[in-house]
Amino acid sequence: MKKKVLRRFVGIVLSSAAMIGLSGCEAYSGLSFSAKHSSPPSASSSPEYKISWTMHQNLAVPEDAEMLRYVEEKHNVDLNIWNLENNRYESLLDLKLAQEGAPDLLRIRQPQDLLKYQQQGLLAEISEETLNRYAPNLMNAIRQYAPDYANYGRIDGKTYGIPVINPTNTYRIPVVYRQDWLDKLGLDVPQTLEEFEKVIYAFANEDPDGNGIKDTYGLSLEGMNVVFGAYGQVVFADQLYFSEQNGQLVVGALQPEMKEALNVLRKWYADGVIDPEFITGENKGGYKHLSHAFINGRIGMTSMGNYYHWIDDNDYDAWTTDERGVIIEKPVEASYNVKELKAKNPEADVVFGRPFSGPEGLRGSKAYDKLMSFTAIGANVTKEPGKLEKILQILDDVSANLDLDERAALKNGIIGKHWKWADSSKENIVVLPPYNQDSNYLNTIGANIGMMVPYPPTSRREQWAATLGLDRDGIYNALEGSTPSLVKNGPELIKLRNRAYISFITGERSLEEFDNFVQEFMQAGGTEVLAEANGK
Repeated sequence: MKKKVLRRFVGIVLSSAAMIGLSGCEAYSGLSFSAKHSSPPSASSSPEYKISWTMHQNLAVPEDAEMLRYVEEKHNVDLNIWNLENNRYESLLDLKLAQEGAPDLLRIRQPQDLLKYQQQGLLAEISEETLNRYAPNLMNAIRQYAPDYANYGRIDGKTYGIPVINPTNTYRIPVVYRQDWLDKLGLDVPQTLEEFEKVIYAFANEDPDGNGIKDTYGLSLEGMNVVFGAYGQVVFADQLYFSEQNGQLVVGALQPEMKEALNVLRKWYADGVIDPEFITGENKGGYKHLSHAFINGRIGMTSMGNYYHWIDDNDYDAWTTDERGVIIEKPVEASYNVKELKAKNPEADVVFGRPFSGPEGLRGSKAYDKLMSFTAIGANVTKEPGKLEKILQILDDVSANLDLDERAALKNGIIGKHWKWADSSKENIVVLPPYNQDSNYLNTIGANIGMMVPYPPTSRREQWAATLGLDRDGIYNALEGSTPSLVKNGPELIKLRNRAYISFITGERSLEEFDNFVQEFMQAGGTEVLAEANGK
């Protein structure tokens, strides 16, 4: 697990919160949504508030979705879900914000955007007393299971965001190879940079797919992060990755050892080992965690997507149902990348490898910090007395209800219709037919509108991930959150970084100009970013 280093926010005070000792919650006194209830309770009056709400979506949520109606009637409100597709969430959100202002409940998917939206006047301050009174279960869970993050979301000592903590981000991004290619070429999963070089040259030059055409490569964009990891850094990401050196935060992409990593990649590119399409990335549209370069047999190694995007047939036994709807245990089936790969090539096989070690024994692949996002309240909410408190009550209910049946129902739908508990332990659920054939059914029925809470993972999928050693060798961003200068300069600095690195790798720019790139970066706002990151 990541060693927590310098967690600094300029202007974001991480002071300890005074806890108000609320042991319970202002519980809803109506019906529990369990197997004996096949429909939502009836509303006794017109909606008290109209509340606009954002959430994770792969599909639009219908206005009459049954679980949405259940929450509305349970809390006597009218919910308006902003249908913002997850793959384009930030761009769609910014457009809506410009047109309509902030929604009443705002999902801030990128943690660094909290400060940006606060500076734009879009967020309401939430007092600690209000949080503890109206979202007690949610706040208690964060303090119990993720205490290091309990006070994140504060700016100048005031709370503007509730931290969304993902406990499964303990597991780093996997390193994946085509096992069938390795077998054909008589190669083992590489453990060192030198062994990796041997493997990818064979992938590019020895016709691993057997079609007699020189159309395969070793790696593309995402695999390069494992090369950088062999030198202790992460570069290609949608944010600037910081690391800690001698008690100070530094930008990984600016470190001198990156010249050595770039020299290696430059040679591989010149030798035709790197996919020449790496510049546009491995994903060619659709679900963003799919590596089409890997799926289509162009490359034999990647580090794209999370562990659950690479589940193979028989990796572990999962709870499911038979054709009669009876709950049974059955070997899990391939998902996402592996499913797509085998649809194109049924003989294909994959294997996970440990990040290979570099010249100084360093190794690692990209990892996402447990601080996944923030949930915030729109500034306009304060114009309606009691509305902020009502939103927190709903958020507490749909995210952290103390009744396991009710919490699972609010996340997964009606028990007995959409899902059942796998066994008496209530650690795993089984989605029932026909909903088990629709990976996005939660959006369709309007369930899971709350935020992730850091309860310890208990499912078999996460137990499987732990056996793979994915809780080791992760490279995390040492700066969590943002600073004023990072809000201002970050997007352009990321573009500058990417342009320079691509030019160095393709040979368009000499590596002798690396120091010039560092200087350009600092002059473009990097100096201010680093100063603020280090509290200066």
